[in-house]
Amino acid sequence: MSQAATNDAPHLGTVGGTGVAPSDPSTRWGRARHRVGSYVALTKPRIIELLLVTTVPTMILADRGFPSVWLLVATLVGGALAAGSANVLNCYVDRDIDRLMNRTRKRATATGEISGPAALTFGLALGAVSTVWLLAFVNAMSALLAVGAIVLYVVFYTIILKRRTSQNIVWGGVAGCMPVLIGWSAVTGSLSWAPVALFGVVFFWTPPHYWPLSMKFKRDYANAGVPMLPVVAKDARVAREMIWYTVAMIACSLALVPLADMTWFYTVAAVALGAWFLLLCVRLLHRADHPERGKLGAMKVFHASITYLTLLSVAVCVDVFLPF
Repeated sequence: MSQAATNDAPHLGTVGGTGVAPSDPSTRWGRARHRVGSYVALTKPRIIELLLVTTVPTMILADRGFPSVWLLVATLVGGALAAGSANVLNCYVDRDIDRLMNRTRKRATATGEISGPAALTFGLALGAVSTVWLLAFVNAMSALLAVGAIVLYVVFYTIILKRRTSQNIVWGGVAGCMPVLIGWSAVTGSLSWAPVALFGVVFFWTPPHYWPLSMKFKRDYANAGVPMLPVVAKDARVAREMIWYTVAMIACSLALVPLADMTWFYTVAAVALGAWFLLLCVRLLHRADHPERGKLGAMKVFHASITYLTLLSVAVCVDVFLPF
């Protein structure tokens, strides 16, 4: 599952580039901590955090209040294990190209610190544990959706699409939308049009979230032979497509109003946040059309996309608890 999301967060100066602090390798305890940290880093914790941002609001919306603490914790644990499984298996499959990209070359699967068989075993074990956990403590539908998310991310995106098409992240991003469906089904045991609208928000959010990152690291992808759209197309075309995806994202966010009986608070927040993010994409296009006016500033849009999704999720939560 991704985020983004989706795959390949930028290197952050920590173990595997995913926020796990390094340990002193000169002691036995330090070596053990470093080893554990390397395995944890393969799960890409920061991507998992972003995925779970959409799960909690969805569960609150489905319950029209705060669900039981146990159900919330059980769903988040199961979802985190499933996402971790998908990310580890992604690192296993991509270990050859990870060695060719500056921001991923320090991953333990790329350096050989963790062998391919060890990573494969770890990833499959996480997937099995997540399935059993969700079956035991949530419900069968959520477990099935989690398995589907792992398969979509590892097989559909990583193996089939990523190295073959410039639209890889668009369709591969389906896996990153699954936490919405998992969260809703955990509460209700079924699905409806409201989570489909939230699914659409995350689906159309993924390209304008990830393509700015790909713009920043296009040389990495080019060196690895991965045809991300910013590698094979001009920045102006990428920015234009981002605008269309953003418009569709906003439409899905507003479709939630009648589908989930949202109040004016969410409606205003969805319009304001959508307009703000759309403006940033338009500015990106303007800079792409006029490179002489300065840097593209793609990473500003990347970071803004995370802010957008986070604040929209907060708006969903707040709206549910409003007394009117």
